[in-house]
Amino acid sequence: MSDDGLHFLVNVTGAGYHRAAWLDPDVPPGSFIDVGYYQGVAETAERGLFDALLLPDIPQQNAGIATGPTQSLEPTLLCTALAVTTERVGFIPTLSTSFNRPYNLARRVLSLDHASNGRGGWNVVTTAAPGAAANFGQEVLPREDRYRRAAEFVDLANRLWDGWEDGALVGDQQSGEFADPAKIHPAAHHGEFFDVEGPLNVPRSPQGRPVIVQAGASDPGIRFAATHAEVVYGAQLSLPGAAEFAREVRAIAAAHGRDGDQIRFLPALVPVVAPTEQEAAERWEHLQSRLPPGPTEAARLEAALWLAPGILGGDVDSPLAPEIFTHSQIPHEGFPRAAARFAAETGYSAREFARHIAGGHRLVIGSTQQVADHIEEWWRAGAVDGFTIAPPALAHDLQSFVDLVVPELQRRGIYRDRYPGRTLRANLGLPVPANPFAALVDTAK
Repeated sequence: MSDDGLHFLVNVTGAGYHRAAWLDPDVPPGSFIDVGYYQGVAETAERGLFDALLLPDIPQQNAGIATGPTQSLEPTLLCTALAVTTERVGFIPTLSTSFNRPYNLARRVLSLDHASNGRGGWNVVTTAAPGAAANFGQEVLPREDRYRRAAEFVDLANRLWDGWEDGALVGDQQSGEFADPAKIHPAAHHGEFFDVEGPLNVPRSPQGRPVIVQAGASDPGIRFAATHAEVVYGAQLSLPGAAEFAREVRAIAAAHGRDGDQIRFLPALVPVVAPTEQEAAERWEHLQSRLPPGPTEAARLEAALWLAPGILGGDVDSPLAPEIFTHSQIPHEGFPRAAARFAAETGYSAREFARHIAGGHRLVIGSTQQVADHIEEWWRAGAVDGFTIAPPALAHDLQSFVDLVVPELQRRGIYRDRYPGRTLRANLGLPVPANPFAALVDTAK
């Protein structure tokens, strides 16, 4: 638990996290490609003093395009457009190490960081989607190979970002000296997956380096988070599970010489909030009522819980066996692992389970007080440093959270009333990384 109060990101996914969000008559169907729409979201997040917007990247056609949009615009370009209309909120595009090259990606992210005056980050993912791989003329690597490639990728990106020492840009117009070549260093990297000479042609970030975010919850994902991530985002469904996950990641980080307390844990939370519990329940039922009817209740619940069709056998009221989530329809390990634990802890049926889970993340439906209580309980338990808010309908439910929950958390003294700094790293309470090239030069003197 960070000692500077709660932190929040907002997951910016199309029209919202609920599959029926785009059916709201107040939301134009083309909003998912409208920069003005996203500018409104960014301004609301900044008004709520959020640390950053987290933007997914879906580098393939949405398989369910017939029934709704997904995140389509390239995230670094969109983040740069949003940076010019905001001052303090940060921007974290998701970019895959599977389908990018290190020099180009490091340059794009660092360019975003400069364009936003130090408010940039990078959500590092590895991609196992065959459809996405086909778009890049590649094959999906085995999981261990993907994470080994990702580790080399991130290490190389950091080295490229550090290539310019802080005093490398001289800018002396009297003498005509623009930069000191002795303080600009090539990466000179020759590894298992990449050969990159460098250096980048972009000076070092205003915040030292862009902030590294990661969401893996498989065994290699946990190791990756512990060795590389500064913010960890993902699926945590139960308080004991979230606390155990944070302890595990921090312990591995410490074993690798990192300060585990400098990692921010911000799992996803899907809040449906209104002034009263009844109004919040009605809001959720209103969203649910827009979904097309399924053939049976069991089939609808199987889809909601990402289970293989027919796995429930029509029984929606018996306790779910934890092992049923090994039949999850998604290729990631994080949700099945968290869901199996949550099923074992609660004994919930499929019907009950679906009242606490939305799209693989924790769902909380309640009044202002109830949602604030949930957030405070998890934070005081040391399980999280805050949450990545995934609004069911992006514009409407983010505004409700900012207007209702944020003032309540401020009243309790656990959320800030102003931004503490101007960079994403400063607002997250993270230190500025030392430049290793500068340290080498100092040692050589």
